[in-house]
Amino acid sequence: MGNLVLIVDDEKSIRESLRGILEDEGYRVAEAASGKEALEIFSKDAVDLVLLDIWLPEMDGVDVLKEMKEKNPLVPIIMISGHGTIETAVKTIKLGAYDFVEKPLNLDELIIKTERALREYHLRLENLRLREKLEEERILIGESPPMKALRDQIKLVAPTDGWVLITGESGTGKELVAREIHALSIRKDYPFVEVSCAAIPEDMIEKELFGWEGNTESPPHRGKFELAHRGTLFLDEVGDMSLKVQAKVLRVIQELSLQRIGGRETIPVDIRIIASTNKNLEEEIEKGLFREDLYFRLNVIPIHVPPLRERREDIPLLVDHFLKHFSKKYGMKPKTISPEALSLLMGYHWPGNVRELRNMVERLVIMVPKEEIGVRDLPHPISETQVQPPSTLREAREAFEKEYILRHLEQFGWNISRTAEYLGIERSHLYKKLKAYGIEPEKRRKENGV
Repeated sequence: MGNLVLIVDDEKSIRESLRGILEDEGYRVAEAASGKEALEIFSKDAVDLVLLDIWLPEMDGVDVLKEMKEKNPLVPIIMISGHGTIETAVKTIKLGAYDFVEKPLNLDELIIKTERALREYHLRLENLRLREKLEEERILIGESPPMKALRDQIKLVAPTDGWVLITGESGTGKELVAREIHALSIRKDYPFVEVSCAAIPEDMIEKELFGWEGNTESPPHRGKFELAHRGTLFLDEVGDMSLKVQAKVLRVIQELSLQRIGGRETIPVDIRIIASTNKNLEEEIEKGLFREDLYFRLNVIPIHVPPLRERREDIPLLVDHFLKHFSKKYGMKPKTISPEALSLLMGYHWPGNVRELRNMVERLVIMVPKEEIGVRDLPHPISETQVQPPSTLREAREAFEKEYILRHLEQFGWNISRTAEYLGIERSHLYKKLKAYGIEPEKRRKENGV
Protein backbone atom coordinates (compact mmCIF):
# COMPACT_ATOMS: atom_id res chain seq x y z
CA MET A 1 0.00 0.00 0.00
CA GLY A 2 1.37 3.42 -0.99
CA ASN A 3 2.13 6.28 1.37
CA LEU A 4 -0.81 8.52 2.28
CA VAL A 5 -0.22 12.19 1.42
CA LEU A 6 -2.60 14.82 2.81
CA ILE A 7 -3.01 17.90 0.58
CA VAL A 8 -4.25 20.98 2.45
CA ASP A 9 -5.14 23.94 0.21
CA ASP A 10 -8.27 26.04 -0.18
CA GLU A 11 -7.85 26.17 -3.99
CA LYS A 12 -9.58 23.18 -5.56
CA SER A 13 -7.56 23.44 -8.79
CA ILE A 14 -4.28 23.07 -6.86
CA ARG A 15 -5.60 20.10 -4.88
CA GLU A 16 -6.73 18.36 -8.07
CA SER A 17 -3.43 19.08 -9.83
CA LEU A 18 -1.41 17.72 -6.91
CA ARG A 19 -3.67 14.69 -6.55
CA GLY A 20 -3.13 13.77 -10.20
CA ILE A 21 0.66 13.96 -10.10
CA LEU A 22 0.91 12.18 -6.73
CA GLU A 23 -1.40 9.34 -7.71
CA ASP A 24 0.62 8.90 -10.90
CA GLU A 25 3.67 8.40 -8.64
CA GLY A 26 1.86 5.68 -6.69
CA TYR A 27 0.81 7.67 -3.60
CA ARG A 28 -2.58 7.56 -1.91
CA VAL A 29 -4.08 11.02 -1.48
CA ALA A 30 -6.43 12.73 0.97
CA GLU A 31 -7.62 16.32 0.55
CA ALA A 32 -8.65 19.10 2.92
CA ALA A 33 -9.82 22.62 2.02
CA SER A 34 -9.41 24.04 5.53
CA GLY A 35 -7.22 23.71 8.59
CA LYS A 36 -10.03 22.22 10.66
CA GLU A 37 -10.76 19.54 8.05
CA ALA A 38 -7.02 18.79 7.77
CA LEU A 39 -6.66 18.25 11.52
CA GLU A 40 -9.63 15.88 11.55
CA ILE A 41 -8.07 13.74 8.80
CA PHE A 42 -4.64 13.93 10.44
CA SER A 43 -6.07 12.68 13.74
CA LYS A 44 -8.13 9.90 12.16
CA ASP A 45 -5.91 8.50 9.38
CA ALA A 46 -2.30 7.27 9.30
CA VAL A 47 -0.94 10.17 7.25
CA ASP A 48 2.66 9.79 6.04
CA LEU A 49 3.23 13.32 4.71
CA VAL A 50 1.39 16.64 4.57
CA LEU A 51 1.49 19.31 1.85
CA LEU A 52 0.21 22.35 3.73
CA ASP A 53 -0.66 25.78 2.30
CA ILE A 54 0.29 28.66 4.54
CA TRP A 55 -2.76 30.82 3.71
CA LEU A 56 -5.98 29.05 4.69
CA PRO A 57 -9.41 30.37 5.65
CA GLU A 58 -10.27 30.63 9.36
CA MET A 59 -7.14 28.84 10.60
CA ASP A 60 -3.83 29.56 8.86
CA GLY A 61 -1.21 26.95 7.96
CA VAL A 62 1.18 27.98 10.72
CA ASP A 63 -1.39 27.16 13.42
CA VAL A 64 -2.25 23.90 11.66
CA LEU A 65 1.46 23.04 11.56
CA LYS A 66 1.80 23.62 15.30
CA GLU A 67 -1.17 21.38 16.12
CA MET A 68 -0.03 18.62 13.80
CA LYS A 69 3.45 18.67 15.33
CA GLU A 70 1.89 18.33 18.78
CA LYS A 71 -0.14 15.32 17.62
CA ASN A 72 2.70 13.59 15.73
CA PRO A 73 6.08 15.34 15.55
CA LEU A 74 7.56 12.70 13.19
CA VAL A 75 5.26 13.16 10.17
CA PRO A 76 7.01 15.44 7.63
CA ILE A 77 5.12 18.58 6.59
CA ILE A 78 6.05 20.50 3.44
CA MET A 79 4.70 24.06 3.42
CA ILE A 80 3.28 25.63 0.27
CA SER A 81 3.99 29.34 0.15
CA GLY A 82 2.43 31.90 -2.18
CA HIS A 83 3.86 35.23 -3.25
CA GLY A 84 5.07 37.31 -0.33
CA THR A 85 5.01 34.46 2.20
CA ILE A 86 8.60 33.19 1.83
CA GLU A 87 9.63 34.80 5.10
CA THR A 88 6.75 33.05 6.84
CA ALA A 89 7.69 29.76 5.17
CA VAL A 90 11.24 30.03 6.50
CA LYS A 91 9.85 30.59 9.99
CA THR A 92 7.80 27.41 9.70
CA ILE A 93 11.02 25.44 9.27
CA LYS A 94 11.98 26.53 12.77
CA LEU A 95 8.57 25.31 13.96
CA GLY A 96 9.22 21.84 12.60
CA ALA A 97 8.22 21.93 8.93
CA TYR A 98 10.37 19.64 6.79
CA ASP A 99 10.67 22.03 3.82
CA PHE A 100 8.66 24.46 1.69
CA VAL A 101 7.81 24.98 -1.99
CA GLU A 102 6.71 28.18 -3.69
CA LYS A 103 3.74 28.92 -5.92
CA PRO A 104 3.51 28.55 -8.87
CA LEU A 105 4.46 24.99 -8.04
CA ASN A 106 7.34 23.21 -9.73
CA LEU A 107 5.91 19.71 -9.73
CA ASP A 108 9.25 17.98 -10.39
CA GLU A 109 10.78 19.77 -7.40
CA LEU A 110 7.77 18.87 -5.26
CA ILE A 111 8.02 15.17 -6.12
CA ILE A 112 11.75 15.10 -5.31
CA LYS A 113 11.15 16.77 -1.93
CA THR A 114 8.23 14.44 -1.23
CA GLU A 115 10.31 11.32 -1.97
CA ARG A 116 13.17 12.58 0.19
CA ALA A 117 10.89 13.49 3.10
CA LEU A 118 9.16 10.11 3.04
CA ARG A 119 12.42 8.18 2.90
CA GLU A 120 13.74 10.03 5.95
CA TYR A 121 10.39 9.65 7.74
CA HIS A 122 10.32 5.88 7.33
CA LEU A 123 13.98 5.64 8.29
CA ARG A 124 13.23 7.50 11.53
CA LEU A 125 10.24 5.24 12.18
CA GLU A 126 12.42 2.17 11.65
CA ASN A 127 15.04 3.57 14.02
CA LEU A 128 12.34 4.22 16.59
CA ARG A 129 11.05 0.65 16.28
CA LEU A 130 14.56 -0.75 16.55
CA ARG A 131 15.27 1.42 19.58
CA GLU A 132 12.07 0.19 21.25
CA LYS A 133 13.00 -3.38 20.36
CA LEU A 134 16.48 -2.89 21.81
CA GLU A 135 15.06 -1.47 25.03
CA GLU A 136 12.54 -4.33 25.23
CA GLU A 137 15.01 -7.13 24.59
CA ARG A 138 17.84 -5.64 26.69
CA ILE A 139 20.38 -7.98 25.14
CA LEU A 140 23.27 -6.31 26.97
CA ILE A 141 22.44 -8.36 30.03
CA GLY A 142 25.04 -9.40 32.56
CA GLU A 143 26.59 -8.56 35.89
CA SER A 144 30.02 -10.03 35.17
CA PRO A 145 33.06 -7.72 35.39
CA PRO A 146 33.52 -7.70 31.55
CA MET A 147 29.89 -6.62 31.00
CA LYS A 148 30.05 -3.96 33.71
CA ALA A 149 33.22 -2.61 32.11
CA LEU A 150 31.53 -2.63 28.68
CA ARG A 151 28.50 -0.69 29.95
CA ASP A 152 30.79 1.81 31.68
CA GLN A 153 32.64 2.34 28.39
CA ILE A 154 29.39 2.88 26.51
CA LYS A 155 28.24 5.49 29.04
CA LEU A 156 31.53 7.37 28.68
CA VAL A 157 31.69 7.20 24.90
CA ALA A 158 28.05 7.72 23.91
CA PRO A 159 27.60 11.44 24.81
CA THR A 160 30.71 12.41 22.86
CA ASP A 161 30.96 12.57 19.08
CA GLY A 162 34.04 10.35 18.94
CA TRP A 163 34.22 7.66 16.28
CA VAL A 164 34.21 4.11 17.59
CA LEU A 165 35.64 0.79 16.39
CA ILE A 166 33.87 -2.19 18.00
CA THR A 167 35.72 -5.50 17.90
CA GLY A 168 34.57 -8.95 18.90
CA GLU A 169 33.65 -12.38 17.63
CA SER A 170 30.50 -13.03 15.59
CA GLY A 171 27.39 -13.21 17.75
CA THR A 172 28.73 -11.21 20.69
CA GLY A 173 26.37 -8.25 20.09
CA LYS A 174 28.52 -5.64 18.34
CA GLU A 175 25.53 -4.15 16.53
CA LEU A 176 23.61 -3.87 19.80
CA VAL A 177 26.54 -2.01 21.35
CA ALA A 178 26.55 0.37 18.36
CA ARG A 179 22.80 0.99 18.69
CA GLU A 180 23.15 1.57 22.42
CA ILE A 181 25.87 4.16 21.81
CA HIS A 182 23.63 5.92 19.28
CA ALA A 183 20.58 5.75 21.59
CA LEU A 184 22.53 7.48 24.39
CA SER A 185 24.15 10.07 22.10
CA ILE A 186 23.25 13.63 21.15
CA ARG A 187 22.35 12.25 17.71
CA LYS A 188 19.69 9.86 19.06
CA ASP A 189 16.79 11.72 17.38
CA TYR A 190 18.41 11.37 13.96
CA PRO A 191 18.95 8.26 11.81
CA PHE A 192 21.01 5.23 12.73
CA VAL A 193 21.97 3.84 9.32
CA GLU A 194 23.52 0.40 9.08
CA VAL A 195 25.73 -0.77 6.23
CA SER A 196 26.34 -4.52 6.18
CA CYS A 197 29.70 -4.48 4.42
CA ALA A 198 29.78 -8.28 4.15
CA ALA A 199 26.27 -8.65 2.70
CA ILE A 200 26.21 -6.02 -0.08
CA PRO A 201 27.57 -7.29 -3.43
CA GLU A 202 30.83 -5.68 -4.54
CA ASP A 203 29.23 -4.12 -7.63
CA MET A 204 26.48 -2.50 -5.52
CA ILE A 205 28.28 -1.22 -2.43
CA GLU A 206 29.42 2.09 -3.96
CA LYS A 207 25.85 2.95 -4.99
CA GLU A 208 24.59 1.94 -1.54
CA LEU A 209 27.18 4.09 0.22
CA PHE A 210 27.36 7.16 -2.02
CA GLY A 211 24.08 7.11 -3.98
CA TRP A 212 23.67 7.95 -7.65
CA GLU A 213 22.50 10.99 -9.53
CA GLY A 214 19.84 9.24 -11.59
CA ASN A 215 18.82 9.68 -15.21
CA THR A 216 15.73 9.83 -17.41
CA GLU A 217 14.82 6.27 -16.47
CA SER A 218 15.51 6.26 -12.72
CA PRO A 219 15.31 8.98 -10.05
CA PRO A 220 18.27 10.11 -7.92
CA HIS A 221 19.12 7.80 -5.02
CA ARG A 222 20.58 8.97 -1.73
CA GLY A 223 23.28 6.70 -0.38
CA LYS A 224 23.83 5.60 3.20
CA PHE A 225 26.19 8.49 3.95
CA GLU A 226 23.50 11.02 3.01
CA LEU A 227 20.76 9.12 4.81
CA ALA A 228 22.85 9.19 8.00
CA HIS A 229 23.20 13.00 7.89
CA ARG A 230 23.13 14.37 11.46
CA GLY A 231 22.92 10.80 12.76
CA THR A 232 25.15 7.73 13.01
CA LEU A 233 26.54 5.57 10.20
CA PHE A 234 27.28 2.02 11.33
CA LEU A 235 29.78 0.17 9.12
CA ASP A 236 29.15 -3.42 10.17
CA GLU A 237 32.04 -5.83 9.48
CA VAL A 238 34.12 -3.07 7.90
CA GLY A 239 37.00 -5.52 7.45
CA ASP A 240 35.10 -7.12 4.55
CA MET A 241 35.28 -4.00 2.36
CA SER A 242 37.44 -4.21 -0.74
CA LEU A 243 40.51 -1.96 -0.97
CA LYS A 244 38.83 0.02 -3.76
CA VAL A 245 35.81 0.85 -1.62
CA GLN A 246 38.04 1.51 1.41
CA ALA A 247 39.84 4.24 -0.56
CA LYS A 248 36.56 5.96 -1.46
CA VAL A 249 35.21 5.68 2.08
CA LEU A 250 38.44 7.17 3.42
CA ARG A 251 38.13 10.17 1.13
CA VAL A 252 34.54 10.83 2.20
CA ILE A 253 35.25 10.57 5.93
CA GLN A 254 38.32 12.79 5.59
CA GLU A 255 36.42 15.53 3.78
CA LEU A 256 32.93 14.81 5.24
CA SER A 257 31.51 15.41 1.78
CA LEU A 258 30.76 13.28 -1.25
CA GLN A 259 29.63 13.21 -4.84
CA ARG A 260 26.96 10.77 -5.94
CA ILE A 261 27.91 8.36 -8.71
CA GLY A 262 27.35 10.23 -11.97
CA GLY A 263 26.99 13.56 -10.17
CA ARG A 264 29.08 16.70 -9.94
CA GLU A 265 27.56 18.40 -6.88
CA THR A 266 29.58 18.13 -3.66
CA ILE A 267 27.25 17.19 -0.81
CA PRO A 268 28.37 17.84 2.79
CA VAL A 269 27.52 15.24 5.45
CA ASP A 270 27.49 15.54 9.24
CA ILE A 271 27.83 12.05 10.65
CA ARG A 272 29.27 10.00 13.46
CA ILE A 273 30.85 6.75 12.33
CA ILE A 274 30.78 3.55 14.34
CA ALA A 275 32.47 0.56 12.71
CA SER A 276 32.64 -3.07 13.76
CA THR A 277 34.74 -6.07 12.80
CA ASN A 278 35.29 -9.68 13.82
CA LYS A 279 38.74 -9.59 12.20
CA ASN A 280 42.10 -8.50 13.54
CA LEU A 281 42.53 -5.40 11.38
CA GLU A 282 46.20 -5.01 12.31
CA GLU A 283 46.83 -8.45 10.84
CA GLU A 284 44.72 -7.53 7.80
CA ILE A 285 46.92 -4.44 7.33
CA GLU A 286 50.06 -6.59 7.38
CA LYS A 287 48.51 -8.85 4.74
CA GLY A 288 47.72 -5.82 2.56
CA LEU A 289 43.97 -6.37 2.88
CA PHE A 290 43.07 -3.27 4.91
CA ARG A 291 44.26 0.32 4.63
CA GLU A 292 46.29 1.52 7.60
CA ASP A 293 45.15 5.14 7.17
CA LEU A 294 41.47 4.09 7.24
CA TYR A 295 42.13 1.98 10.34
CA PHE A 296 43.58 4.97 12.20
CA ARG A 297 40.61 7.11 11.13
CA LEU A 298 38.08 4.60 12.47
CA ASN A 299 39.93 3.41 15.56
CA VAL A 300 39.55 6.60 17.60
CA ILE A 301 37.81 4.86 20.50
CA PRO A 302 38.23 1.05 20.53
CA ILE A 303 35.60 -1.05 22.32
CA HIS A 304 35.88 -4.81 22.66
CA VAL A 305 32.82 -7.00 23.20
CA PRO A 306 33.82 -10.12 25.18
CA PRO A 307 32.86 -13.61 23.99
CA LEU A 308 30.31 -15.48 26.07
CA ARG A 309 32.87 -18.04 27.29
CA GLU A 310 34.67 -15.19 29.10
CA ARG A 311 31.55 -14.23 31.05
CA ARG A 312 29.95 -17.58 31.83
CA GLU A 313 28.43 -16.21 35.05
CA ASP A 314 26.04 -14.19 32.85
CA ILE A 315 24.57 -17.31 31.23
CA PRO A 316 21.87 -17.91 33.91
CA LEU A 317 20.67 -14.30 33.51
CA LEU A 318 20.66 -14.55 29.71
CA VAL A 319 18.84 -17.89 29.75
CA ASP A 320 16.24 -16.56 32.17
CA HIS A 321 15.71 -13.49 30.01
CA PHE A 322 15.40 -15.45 26.77
CA LEU A 323 13.02 -17.99 28.34
CA LYS A 324 10.69 -15.19 29.46
CA HIS A 325 11.03 -13.31 26.19
CA PHE A 326 10.24 -16.23 23.87
CA SER A 327 7.53 -17.66 26.13
CA LYS A 328 5.79 -14.29 25.94
CA LYS A 329 6.45 -13.95 22.20
CA TYR A 330 4.82 -17.31 21.41
CA GLY A 331 2.02 -16.98 23.97
CA MET A 332 3.25 -19.83 26.16
CA LYS A 333 3.41 -20.29 29.90
CA PRO A 334 6.93 -19.25 31.06
CA LYS A 335 9.32 -22.20 31.00
CA THR A 336 12.12 -22.91 33.46
CA ILE A 337 15.36 -24.85 33.15
CA SER A 338 16.67 -27.49 35.55
CA PRO A 339 19.86 -26.76 37.53
CA GLU A 340 21.58 -29.72 35.82
CA ALA A 341 20.73 -28.40 32.33
CA LEU A 342 21.85 -24.90 33.31
CA SER A 343 25.18 -26.30 34.53
CA LEU A 344 25.73 -27.88 31.10
CA LEU A 345 24.97 -24.55 29.39
CA MET A 346 27.51 -22.84 31.63
CA GLY A 347 30.12 -25.46 30.77
CA TYR A 348 29.65 -25.24 27.00
CA HIS A 349 32.15 -23.11 25.01
CA TRP A 350 29.55 -21.23 22.84
CA PRO A 351 31.44 -20.62 19.58
CA GLY A 352 28.43 -18.66 18.29
CA ASN A 353 28.26 -16.59 21.49
CA VAL A 354 25.04 -14.89 22.65
CA ARG A 355 23.40 -15.34 19.23
CA GLU A 356 23.86 -19.11 19.49
CA LEU A 357 22.49 -19.16 23.04
CA ARG A 358 19.49 -17.03 22.05
CA ASN A 359 18.63 -19.23 19.07
CA MET A 360 18.96 -22.39 21.15
CA VAL A 361 16.65 -21.09 23.91
CA GLU A 362 14.07 -20.03 21.30
CA ARG A 363 14.16 -23.53 19.82
CA LEU A 364 13.74 -25.12 23.26
CA VAL A 365 10.79 -22.87 24.13
CA ILE A 366 9.04 -23.96 20.93
CA MET A 367 9.99 -27.65 20.86
CA VAL A 368 9.94 -28.75 24.52
CA PRO A 369 6.30 -29.42 25.54
CA LYS A 370 6.85 -29.58 29.31
CA GLU A 371 7.34 -26.58 31.57
CA GLU A 372 10.87 -27.44 32.74
CA ILE A 373 13.70 -27.92 30.25
CA GLY A 374 15.99 -30.74 31.32
CA VAL A 375 19.34 -32.23 30.29
CA ARG A 376 17.73 -34.61 27.77
CA ASP A 377 16.12 -31.66 25.97
CA LEU A 378 19.46 -30.02 25.20
CA PRO A 379 20.84 -30.49 21.68
CA HIS A 380 24.11 -32.23 20.84
CA PRO A 381 26.93 -31.32 21.60
CA ILE A 382 25.71 -29.28 24.59
CA SER A 383 24.10 -32.33 26.17
CA GLU A 384 27.53 -34.04 26.23
CA THR A 385 29.36 -31.08 27.74
CA GLN A 386 31.60 -31.95 30.63
CA VAL A 387 30.75 -29.61 33.49
CA GLN A 388 33.87 -28.00 34.90
CA PRO A 389 33.67 -28.08 38.69
CA PRO A 390 34.94 -25.13 40.75
CA SER A 391 38.66 -25.45 41.36
CA THR A 392 38.47 -24.71 45.10
CA LEU A 393 36.01 -25.23 47.95
CA ARG A 394 35.70 -21.45 48.30
CA GLU A 395 34.71 -21.04 44.64
CA ALA A 396 32.14 -23.81 44.94
CA ARG A 397 30.65 -22.24 48.07
CA GLU A 398 30.51 -18.77 46.49
CA ALA A 399 28.93 -20.10 43.28
CA PHE A 400 26.25 -21.92 45.26
CA GLU A 401 25.61 -18.95 47.55
CA LYS A 402 25.25 -16.51 44.65
CA GLU A 403 22.81 -18.78 42.82
CA TYR A 404 20.89 -19.42 46.07
CA ILE A 405 20.51 -15.70 46.79
CA LEU A 406 19.46 -14.94 43.20
CA ARG A 407 16.76 -17.61 43.23
CA HIS A 408 15.20 -16.27 46.42
CA LEU A 409 15.44 -12.64 45.33
CA GLU A 410 13.44 -13.60 42.24
CA GLN A 411 11.03 -15.59 44.42
CA PHE A 412 10.31 -12.49 46.52
CA GLY A 413 10.19 -10.02 43.62
CA TRP A 414 13.59 -8.53 44.49
CA ASN A 415 12.30 -7.37 47.87
CA ILE A 416 15.43 -7.14 50.04
CA SER A 417 13.66 -7.19 53.41
CA ARG A 418 11.55 -10.28 52.67
CA THR A 419 14.51 -12.13 51.14
CA ALA A 420 16.77 -11.34 54.11
CA GLU A 421 14.06 -12.46 56.52
CA TYR A 422 13.61 -15.75 54.64
CA LEU A 423 17.38 -16.34 54.54
CA GLY A 424 17.65 -15.53 58.25
CA ILE A 425 20.21 -12.72 57.88
CA GLU A 426 20.21 -8.95 58.45
CA ARG A 427 19.33 -6.66 55.52
CA SER A 428 22.74 -4.97 55.83
CA HIS A 429 24.45 -8.37 55.58
CA LEU A 430 22.45 -9.25 52.46
CA TYR A 431 23.39 -5.90 50.90
CA LYS A 432 27.07 -6.72 51.49
CA LYS A 433 26.58 -10.07 49.77
CA LEU A 434 24.86 -8.41 46.80
CA LYS A 435 27.70 -5.93 46.43
CA ALA A 436 30.32 -8.68 46.67
CA TYR A 437 28.62 -10.72 43.92
CA GLY A 438 27.94 -7.69 41.69
CA ILE A 439 24.15 -8.06 41.93
CA GLU A 440 22.22 -4.81 41.36
CA PRO A 441 18.66 -5.15 42.75
CA GLU A 442 17.32 -1.85 41.38
CA LYS A 443 18.41 -2.69 37.87
CA ARG A 444 16.97 -6.19 38.14
CA ARG A 445 13.61 -4.78 39.31
CA LYS A 446 13.44 -2.59 36.19
CA GLU A 447 14.42 -5.47 33.91
CA ASN A 448 11.69 -7.64 35.42
CA GLY A 449 9.10 -4.85 35.55
CA VAL A 450 8.83 -5.02 39.34
